[in-house]
Amino acid sequence: GRRIPHLPRLLSSDSHFSLRSCTDVICCVLFLLFILGYIVVGIVAWVYGDPRQVLYPRNSTGAYCGMGENKDKPYLLYFNIFSCILSTNIISVAENGLQCPTPQVCVSSCPEAPWTVENSQFLQTVGEVFYTKNRNFCLPGVPWNMRVITSLQQELCPSFLLPSAPALGRCFPWTNVTPPVLPGITNDTTIEQGISGLIDSLNARDISVKIFEDFAQSWYWILVALGVALVLSLLFILLLRLVAGPLVLVLILGVLGVLAYGIYYCWEEYRVLRDKGASISQLGFTTNLSAYRSVQETWLAALIVLAVLEAILLLVLIFLRQRIRIAIALLKEASKAVGHMMSTMFYPLVTFVLLLICIAYWAMTALYPLPTQPYVLWASNVSSPGCENVPINTSCNPMVQPVNSSCPGLMCIFQGYSSTGLVQRSLFNLQIYGVLGLFWTLNWVLALGQCVLAGAFASFYWAFHKPQDIPTFPLFSAFIRTLRYHTGSLAFGALILTLVQIARVILEYIDHKLRGVQNPVARCIMCCFKCCLWCLEKFIKFLNRNAYIMIAIYGKNFCVSAKNAFMLLMRNIVRVVVLDKVTDLLLFFGKLLVVGGVGVLSFYFFSGRIQGLGKDFESPHLNYYWLPIMTSILGAYVIASGFFSVFGMCVDTLFLCFLEDLERNDGSLDRPYYMSKSLLKILGKKNEVPPGNKKRKK
Repeated sequence: GRRIPHLPRLLSSDSHFSLRSCTDVICCVLFLLFILGYIVVGIVAWVYGDPRQVLYPRNSTGAYCGMGENKDKPYLLYFNIFSCILSTNIISVAENGLQCPTPQVCVSSCPEAPWTVENSQFLQTVGEVFYTKNRNFCLPGVPWNMRVITSLQQELCPSFLLPSAPALGRCFPWTNVTPPVLPGITNDTTIEQGISGLIDSLNARDISVKIFEDFAQSWYWILVALGVALVLSLLFILLLRLVAGPLVLVLILGVLGVLAYGIYYCWEEYRVLRDKGASISQLGFTTNLSAYRSVQETWLAALIVLAVLEAILLLVLIFLRQRIRIAIALLKEASKAVGHMMSTMFYPLVTFVLLLICIAYWAMTALYPLPTQPYVLWASNVSSPGCENVPINTSCNPMVQPVNSSCPGLMCIFQGYSSTGLVQRSLFNLQIYGVLGLFWTLNWVLALGQCVLAGAFASFYWAFHKPQDIPTFPLFSAFIRTLRYHTGSLAFGALILTLVQIARVILEYIDHKLRGVQNPVARCIMCCFKCCLWCLEKFIKFLNRNAYIMIAIYGKNFCVSAKNAFMLLMRNIVRVVVLDKVTDLLLFFGKLLVVGGVGVLSFYFFSGRIQGLGKDFESPHLNYYWLPIMTSILGAYVIASGFFSVFGMCVDTLFLCFLEDLERNDGSLDRPYYMSKSLLKILGKKNEVPPGNKKRKK
């Protein structure tokens, strides 16, 4: 009897599942062990860590502002913010959680008016000068009857106040305030130096309120714009089966027309400058690049480049027209595949949720540093008389502040988180482990999405009778099959890509540290290394993508699949280039159509240029009408990119299946082609048993 035609190890029946086995088991085990360790790191960070040190400011005793006993005091006030720049640089201050060598106190509101202690107030009590005047800026526990001069000497109360605005939970002075004349503050010390750009503008809060109001009034219209983008993206992909050929032809002719106009324009500019005698020999070498526009050689070079590109494109159209027809037929077939599997268009939402989980877990782990809280004795001026024998920087109890000390300003303050203890000493290694976990899990999630989509679209191509032989739930089946058999292969490919990305991050860090080095040789070498790693990452992404497609089709391990995919593509390199460029051109036009259409509609609507729509469709009154426009454009781009990424994966999958079909089948009774009739017609081939005319023997 007639044998069943050759079919890759897919898809639709239980017997096909039995043909598969788990691939790259060792890597799968390592990945699962790594994930277990990643979970342990999160648990350790949760148990030993404290995210409040990142989210909330701390006063001099280490207590958090806005929590516990300071629940009604969310802001941190620096007694002398100028000490932040007088004692150390602002970079170090920022790295230490914005801690400055000055007393800090939690306050309910920031000072609104300037104030300085007068000489006549030194002998008055703290209650008279501070508490009765609603200046509640002293450290907790300062008695009412304490002399002001004593509180200032012990740095229990501030000697001056500046009008401030809250930023990052801290009170930072306004930039237009003149600092008071006090000891230790010179005329060269400015407010801008003290805060070093920590507040970008005085009306930041007003702007944020206006932005919130705009979103509150326009959010439903933004959703309408995103809905339009979704519909346009779907329609563009589904209608490609009808208009792919004419659209590609129009786009190619458009590119030829643009190049032709460029040639004409360059020739006109060159002719004018040639008649004037403007030559590069008269200009010489200059760093002002715009000056080269006034010499004839620049336009001659541009003319030659454009002419060469025009000639290459014309030769491609003449000699590769058959391959362009194949590319157009595959695009039409991909549009049909998406039409039969509409659920695949929304799979990027699953990938987005998984990526969000990975990033959120890493962020929560990173926000839980591993602290111990040491408190030490500190004085503003250790060289003052009486401070010689005081054990500065030794441990102390923050609840028992030094009293009647011979050293002025001596107090027990929070110094910072130490690195004592096993867990604390391993903090850096745990952070490295977390970063590696972030990259590996993100790449694995992206690999999972590519392999699942490839499995679903491959089931469409290898269905002998379309759409009868397509599995009922192709996307779900591909998802389960990928997780069950190929977790290790995906982890293997993701690990290779992760190592390259980590190497790029390290190289960028080294380059940042050596940015001040003026050695041109070192800069050139560093630039070459960065370029090589960038190229390597791009190549690995390309190889992984096609390897995952072969894994989805045949169920072999990563190395074998990568080798087979690479060799298959190299044997058909011209077809690869043509299809890739035609697809890129088409998808670029699709994104331009969706994003441009939504952007234009949003602009005319939110700017009030569309009249006569009725009261229910009036544009809202906005403070910044460009805000919902930009939000709609960004959202439309994200939606179009998500939909077109699925379509691009469909094209790549069907292309590899098409190449495999050509090499493994010959159209005979035993090995018929699975490609569409349009592709068979273009190639001049036919099946002895055309698909759809005779039933395949069970």
